[in-house]
Amino acid sequence: MTIETVSQWKSHGGTQGVHRHKSAATGTDMLFSLFLPEGEGPFPLVTYLSGLTCTHANVTEKGEYREACARLGLAFLAPDTSPRNHQGNEGVADDEAYDLGQGAGFYVDATQTPWAPHFRMWSYVTQELPALIGAHFPLDMARQGITGHSMGGHGALTVALANPDRYRSVSAFAPIVAPSQVPWGEKALTAYLGPDRAAWAKHDAVALIEAGARLPDLLVDVGEADSFLETQLKPELLRAACHKAGIPLTLNLRPGYDHSYYFISTFMPQHLEWHADRLRR
Repeated sequence: MTIETVSQWKSHGGTQGVHRHKSAATGTDMLFSLFLPEGEGPFPLVTYLSGLTCTHANVTEKGEYREACARLGLAFLAPDTSPRNHQGNEGVADDEAYDLGQGAGFYVDATQTPWAPHFRMWSYVTQELPALIGAHFPLDMARQGITGHSMGGHGALTVALANPDRYRSVSAFAPIVAPSQVPWGEKALTAYLGPDRAAWAKHDAVALIEAGARLPDLLVDVGEADSFLETQLKPELLRAACHKAGIPLTLNLRPGYDHSYYFISTFMPQHLEWHADRLRR
């Protein structure tokens, strides 16, 4: 499968690229960004899954990860959050609301009309994209970590819990930890997977942990001034589930910080150091 390099810049001695390819999973063209540090590699890889309304560009432009990645020798992958009607794509379903449709794929494989033909982001981020970049770039796919923000934090947790042998390190910024129990998740999972809550379970981090899924340890940062803290994020549910399961959880509640990239970029270096330490082992 071919990859088109859309743009490329030198940064912190390494290379920041944005790339396009034809996705078999979504049936559309997809964009992703990839930072490679200086050197020949192969480099350990941290994948970052973005939140509602975002594309690959939000973290690429505002995440402030490149200095830390260059210093730590990490590659950093940022896929899009959904298929889209762009780059010649046609017929991708959408919704007027910001929390459903394009920009809101929720990292599931949709089974319901009109989403099922293209909204297959679970297959895209867990199978197709890793295989693609592993074949085309100098990456050590035996040393992978994953992180994400909000909806992408939900994606990072569920992907890691479902693939415990793939990811050596897992973290999240303000994740939706129990989508089955909050409005964002209930709306999206109903639309994409249907009303049967049993079908939602593998896309709910708290439910997965309660069912026996495990991680070696976990780092989560949430802003105490996050307007979504009590209604959508509910980190206390993750704390309780990890405590009962014996999963070591570092949960940092950051005073004064909100849900924005000002928050994410502040603590990004600490998260990347967390990943680097575990990817060296």
